Amino acid sequence: MPTLAIEEVSRTFPGVRGGPPTRAIEPTSLRVSDAEFICILGPSGCGKSTLLRIVAGLDTPTSGRVLLDGAPVTRPGADRGMVFQSYTLFPWLTVEQNICFGLRERGESQVRQDEIAAHYIGKVGLGGFEHHYPKMLSGGMQQRTAIARALANDPKILLLDEPFGALDNQTRSLMQELLLSIWESERKTVLFVTHDIEEAIFMANRVIVMTARPGRIKAELAVPLSHPRHYTVKTSPEFSVLDAQLKKQIRVEALKAVEPARI
Repeated sequence: MPTLAIEEVSRTFPGVRGGPPTRAIEPTSLRVSDAEFICILGPSGCGKSTLLRIVAGLDTPTSGRVLLDGAPVTRPGADRGMVFQSYTLFPWLTVEQNICFGLRERGESQVRQDEIAAHYIGKVGLGGFEHHYPKMLSGGMQQRTAIARALANDPKILLLDEPFGALDNQTRSLMQELLLSIWESERKTVLFVTHDIEEAIFMANRVIVMTARPGRIKAELAVPLSHPRHYTVKTSPEFSVLDAQLKKQIRVEALKAVEPARI
């Protein structure tokens, strides 16, 4: 059985001030197997973040259901680790304390907390910053802390909603390499939302393309690039072929998304 099963999930939001309802997602199905790294790609407003929030248990589908290891998802849970685009650290806690937050909540001993925190602080390259507060960190360092906090809880699946979208290009590239290296060593199941085609190809085993709103899955593209992946693969002929295929798919949907504004 797949780790994650999204079965005919749709989402419609009520109208604002008596206006018509908004169909964000049409009935959509997707299966994600254990240890897959899946990127969901699509134009702005296509419902990809809404779909991720439903998987996280932060939103409720209008129809359909989500199963994780066969169990229905109805609310947030420790079996799903979520990382948002915005920096969602607790500002009054240090890096180490933020990473340990979920561990403390479930009653882990201090010794175990320290062991797990040290492991992931090393993984994300924040050695020496254990006792720094978020306001003392760069954006990239804050996201590294958020990723470490999510992984420290040992979730079945890691959910990331455009986690590098607010970073500058160079930091974003480095964060892509960091997260991919962690996945290559730990093989967590990952569902990663992005609007960046190059990012999707570099990170994923499989790219899911969504249509313009109301969103649905339009295409799936396997990424046969080998692991470990080095950043220089982005200049390879194989990468360029995948990039061209996805640009064509996304361009069609992006044009649909802006067409009403032209009328």
